[in-house]
Amino acid sequence: MLGNDLAAQFRYRHDVIGMDMGDIDITREDECQKAIRETKPQIVLNAAGYTNVDGCEKAKEECFAVNAEAVKNIAHACRGRNITIVHFSTDYVFDGTGNRPYVEEDICNPINVYGASKLAGENHLRTITDNYILIRSAWLYGAKGKNFVQAILDQAKATGKLTVVDDQTGSPTCTRDLAAATELLLDKNTRGVFHLTNRGHCTWYEFAKKILKEAHMDHVEISPIKTAEAQRAALRPAYSVLGMQKFIAATGKTMQPWQLAFQDYYQHLTSRTCCSA
Repeated sequence: MLGNDLAAQFRYRHDVIGMDMGDIDITREDECQKAIRETKPQIVLNAAGYTNVDGCEKAKEECFAVNAEAVKNIAHACRGRNITIVHFSTDYVFDGTGNRPYVEEDICNPINVYGASKLAGENHLRTITDNYILIRSAWLYGAKGKNFVQAILDQAKATGKLTVVDDQTGSPTCTRDLAAATELLLDKNTRGVFHLTNRGHCTWYEFAKKILKEAHMDHVEISPIKTAEAQRAALRPAYSVLGMQKFIAATGKTMQPWQLAFQDYYQHLTSRTCCSA
């Protein structure tokens, strides 16, 4: 999902070499070394991740292999070659007990395996190199891959009825906007950790209501429930809003509000679907 939008964004001004699972196994250090030797990149963007949050609870070894060990492999392969690594992490490195937006310096304390694996990846990156941009983002959706938006639309069409949690707060983020902001951070020659999401925040329930409204599916019955009622395998942070003052200071730009970002995304999605039909 993110990889597709990064490739589309960067192709305007860069030669982009995209690699997916069929092209490289990033959990193998030798394959990472070979890829870097052969392509000789100036920048490596790592958008790969084991992102099934509930699945991570049972597949801990595989989760850590992709989200942590692979980051170590990429960092080792790039070290000493003057290659900038852009790596994407998550709001789930925080425990969600705060009541104000998390800043980059706040103490991480993940409460699920997914968050722990992403934090381990962050630590590998920071230990091995200082030539990196580490971007923590949240609640991603985009035109490719599985995401909350598509799940809501599919379930609404199939059943006409939804239950969505209303006690988790975060910032829905469009991968197109995230890709454009990533390029901006590189243009400004920044390094270090940055929090980057669309502006503002909501609950999953509020996000679902916005999705249905844009899709003209207001007739669908939607009910708020508590996280405990959802009976998910992994714990989720109750509040994981990320503060972006560092990004604003570094770039002089702000991200658009999540509501406008979603409206833009949905219009783009429907126009593309219409044209390809």
